[in-house]
Amino acid sequence: MSLQAPLSFRPIALRVLEERYLRRDPRGRVVENPEELFRRVARGVAAAEAPYGGAKAVARQTEAFHEALTSLKFLPNTPTLMNADIPGGQLAACFVIPVQDDMRSILEGVRDMALIHQTGGGTGFSFTHLRPRGDQVRTTGQVASGPLGFMRIYDVTTEVVKQGGRRRGANMGILNVDHPDILEFIRVKADLGMLTNFNLSVAVTDAFMEEVEKDGTYPLINPRTGKEVKRLPAREVFDLLCRYALQTGDPGLVFLDAINRANPTPDLGPMEATNPCGEQPLLPYESCNLGSINLARLVKDGDLDWEELDHLTRLGVIFLDDVIDQSHYPLPQITGITRGNRKIGLGVMGLADLFIQLGLAYDSPEALELGEKVMARIQAAAVSQTEALARERGPFPNFQGSRWQQEGRPPRRNATVTTVAPTGTISIIAGTSSGIEPLFAVAYRRRALEGEEFDEVQPLFLEKLRALGLKEEEWLPQVLGSGRVRPLTDLPEEMRRLFPTAFEVSVDYQVKMQAGFQRHVENAVSKTINLAPEATVQEVARAFKLAHQMGLKGITVYRYGSKPGQVLSLPPQAEALTLAHEFAEECRQCSV
Repeated sequence: MSLQAPLSFRPIALRVLEERYLRRDPRGRVVENPEELFRRVARGVAAAEAPYGGAKAVARQTEAFHEALTSLKFLPNTPTLMNADIPGGQLAACFVIPVQDDMRSILEGVRDMALIHQTGGGTGFSFTHLRPRGDQVRTTGQVASGPLGFMRIYDVTTEVVKQGGRRRGANMGILNVDHPDILEFIRVKADLGMLTNFNLSVAVTDAFMEEVEKDGTYPLINPRTGKEVKRLPAREVFDLLCRYALQTGDPGLVFLDAINRANPTPDLGPMEATNPCGEQPLLPYESCNLGSINLARLVKDGDLDWEELDHLTRLGVIFLDDVIDQSHYPLPQITGITRGNRKIGLGVMGLADLFIQLGLAYDSPEALELGEKVMARIQAAAVSQTEALARERGPFPNFQGSRWQQEGRPPRRNATVTTVAPTGTISIIAGTSSGIEPLFAVAYRRRALEGEEFDEVQPLFLEKLRALGLKEEEWLPQVLGSGRVRPLTDLPEEMRRLFPTAFEVSVDYQVKMQAGFQRHVENAVSKTINLAPEATVQEVARAFKLAHQMGLKGITVYRYGSKPGQVLSLPPQAEALTLAHEFAEECRQCSV
């Protein structure tokens, strides 16, 4: 059927909707348009309101959810968009599966991962409990293959199981820095064919980071015996981490102590792993569903509409809490702990676009201040709403003994309420910048949908050009050549100031932006520290150390060009002029 609908989307957004989200009949034909998609999601999620307010509550919330979705002011995570109001639909995005040091647990983990990927979820694992390579296996008299050997089984399985049949599976693999195989783990992505369906992170402690600063040593512990097997120089391991992160984009760091200081249910055990992008630490078998407020849609009369932000925050908490009740999880263990803790993660997207609209440069003190103020406002309203839901519907079942109860806080419906996710495809649908990232480029090429390529120019840049009376055909060729405007000294200073790109925002500003949000987020913040092609190991080290000092729960860096087939890239120089003429013609047609 036709995708024509009253909603307006860019071509790439329509393609993403068609390929990943709109329902199809048994013959594979699209049988839903975007308006019907949002109606289905609103209806399916609002059905959870029936026990609390009957048919009237369901109808009222269906309309409220539908309005937020169709205005593109709020969007939930991909599994909710794909599976809401579908029989047996699984609606959560983030899962952690435990892997213990026995063959049954390892292979059950592979099975559980495949079942979750089928529903559109992503999985995280700590492989720290597996005995190291070459260690004794008493039952066979042979030697162990170690964590990396078993991770290859997970990787190959992911390769052949698409998430929900519509997107590749995604995994996070974590190994503690004191595991005897840690050096091999750090180096593994240097082989481009290894673990291609995994993001990797090394879990470090405050004690390890202190030894890095003191140039001390630390122990490697065999997880089978619990005994020290060797000591390594902490600074040498840290430097190796930085070198391979620069070279390959992996591994990142997970700060275990920061994560567990914020663990809302410590009596249920420590958190050892996160979802694939690192923003959601979870207990074994726990899941979480996410949603994001589109800040770019909240500018009113030259300022942020704070009342609308409050409204969307309250609505988002209700929506995400309802999602928990409407989701059908693939394993009883997941159902049990997810409904026991009822974790949700409300965050934002479109931050860079918001700054541009308000006349702020991303890399300015004013932007840092506003970003933190926005997240503090969301956190306060979200906590207020989850406490209101607890009064109406009851607190999360594991509230007794939780950190909130021990601190004398009021009962709440959800163990956590806030997360900042990367918002990959939903920011494409919303037509805005992703998460809290700076602009990658003003003009760029995006790979999506298993390799399809789309050339894009930042819409706000074109809008500012027109407002200043500048001609697209004159400036677009220059912008497309490098993706940047700051080097174009003939452009008005206002234009150059407002459009810093990922390479131009310093490491310090990027880490500080992530930290400003983390201070008001109960889960974690996904933010890639983008580095220019010529970046150094010292810049990576600075980012990692600053992240630890500022209380982040994890950090990832990415140097442009360090991975083949990256999602965002600059078009080749030879194509810039042709693309510029195409975009200029489109601009003229749009303005007619």
